[in-house]
Amino acid sequence: MLSKEKTLEVVNIMAEMFPEAECELTHRNPFELVIAVALSAQATDVSVNKVTPALFEKYPTPEAFVQAPLEDIMNMIKTIGLYRNKAKNIKACCQMLIEDFGGEVPQTREELVKLPGVGRKTANVVLGDAFNVPAIAVDTHVERVSKRLRIVKQKATVLEVEEALMKKIPKDMWVKTHHRMIFFGRYHCIARQPKCETCPVFDYCQEGKSRLLKQK
Repeated sequence: MLSKEKTLEVVNIMAEMFPEAECELTHRNPFELVIAVALSAQATDVSVNKVTPALFEKYPTPEAFVQAPLEDIMNMIKTIGLYRNKAKNIKACCQMLIEDFGGEVPQTREELVKLPGVGRKTANVVLGDAFNVPAIAVDTHVERVSKRLRIVKQKATVLEVEEALMKKIPKDMWVKTHHRMIFFGRYHCIARQPKCETCPVFDYCQEGKSRLLKQK
């Protein structure tokens, strides 16, 4: 496993690679971010960004979504995977926001995860990006990169990945590191064809070295 010191060296290199890394989901406020992140589950940010501008233009508030026919919401997001369930969750989420939180997005993880369609990852993204609360959201990229670099064990759960990163990375770096690891996994350490030959963190990566040895 990479030590805390080596992990910091790796994330600092990622910071040099992607200094401007940030959330790529289009949103203007915490409410839109909640909906956008929930829509992004098992879907790409690109696919979500194609539908959300028109979606939020038509339904800008929780009240608007609650009053909207379910079929209309489905039709507007039908290019996104699992759109039927996501449409139902959006309406239920907005109903709860109105009934339990006065129409405002709550600012604690415990309250956020009560919302339909909002899991721990979504809650952590909202905490970090909407409210500047230190959090690390573990998506597929963060999990893959953490395991390839042996920051965590291969069998680590998503929660164990999150906890390990929080222990090895200073709290004031959590949000930025989360985005940089996503960019690193999305654009460099790609799932099927990682760019090991040109990787700035190759010297830290046992999996990368093993991969290249197998190719020779």
